[in-house]
Amino acid sequence: MNPKHHSSYIELSESALKKNIRFLKKTIGKGVQLSSVIKGNAYGHGIKTFVPLAERCGIDHFSVFSASEAMEAVNYSTKNSRFMIMGDLHPDEIPWAIENQVHFYIYNINQLEKTIKFADKLNKTASVHLELETGMNRFGLDNESLPEAVSLIKENTDRIIVEGVCTHYSGAESVSNFLRIQNQKKSFSKQCKWLQRKDIHNFMKHSASSAAALIYPETRMDMVRIGIAQYGYWPTEEVRMHYFMKNMKNTSSKMISPLKRILTWKSRIMNLKEVGPGEFVGYGNAYLTTKKQKIAAIPVGYYHGFARNLSNLGRVLVGGKRTAVVGVVNMNMMLINVTDIKDVKLGDEVVIIGKQNKLKISVTSFSDMTNYLNYEVLTRLPQDIPRIIVD
Repeated sequence: MNPKHHSSYIELSESALKKNIRFLKKTIGKGVQLSSVIKGNAYGHGIKTFVPLAERCGIDHFSVFSASEAMEAVNYSTKNSRFMIMGDLHPDEIPWAIENQVHFYIYNINQLEKTIKFADKLNKTASVHLELETGMNRFGLDNESLPEAVSLIKENTDRIIVEGVCTHYSGAESVSNFLRIQNQKKSFSKQCKWLQRKDIHNFMKHSASSAAALIYPETRMDMVRIGIAQYGYWPTEEVRMHYFMKNMKNTSSKMISPLKRILTWKSRIMNLKEVGPGEFVGYGNAYLTTKKQKIAAIPVGYYHGFARNLSNLGRVLVGGKRTAVVGVVNMNMMLINVTDIKDVKLGDEVVIIGKQNKLKISVTSFSDMTNYLNYEVLTRLPQDIPRIIVD
């Protein structure tokens, strides 16, 4: 079935992704590995479609949250890429990771013990990354458990290879967390030196997400884990402004973002109706016409990720113009006011996120109206919306 025959579909721009990766690699510098973070269904872009696309654009290392995401990514990989699980790995999934040479984080002793057990049973070696607790207090090996972990590793060098040592910063995207980040960096450095004194050597160090990599150059180390930025979004407005303030040669320069959004979400008009003045439109009495209006139905609703709290608030693009959502957003449908769209007709393209002619609707506009983060809006896009690659 043609993706454009679905109620909506998502386009991913290959040229935009190439530009983003080129910019990010130039920013982080030579000799630093870029790991593409594809958790949350590649931030809503779709692991199935995004992984082979990213590989064509020069990416050969991917980070996921769970084993299920890793399995999907490995399945759709078209090259000899490497994969790393940063979070959830059920004990029953450890053998699969070892067999498929998928790296994974070790963040507690129980997980390490089970890894050694399965590696021994398979007569294979597991490649792991030790996640260190540096002050986020979420998970990670702390000063009490790290010595025990080192002892187990040194007793089982034929079963465990420490490929990397890592941590995660608690809010690098905001200056309000500056002191906390500085303390984490010091703690991480101290722990890495301690590991080296204990004869744990030749590991890659990585700690930077998109925000840390863009704001704190010293956090780039051997590898950076880039999520939201590769898709064309700044982690926060604060990160974006930090970049421009640091890189603009003069204040009169035009602030053109080096990051290009790769996602466009489109649908179509499925019905048109003339409604007279003084009529309620849709469920209940949320919207009342004040004059004769032309109302279009769009087969996209809150099931598809268009939030219900955008009722009477949301905007979409039709015929190169911004049009308003009217009435209550339904599960599978919403209504828009197309009275001022000349020659509007059934089947006309509707852009929900992206550009149409000279206008655009960004994920940020959704965030502002719904109080969701960019991340939330993107990851709420259902997996069954078809993703297709363009240009």
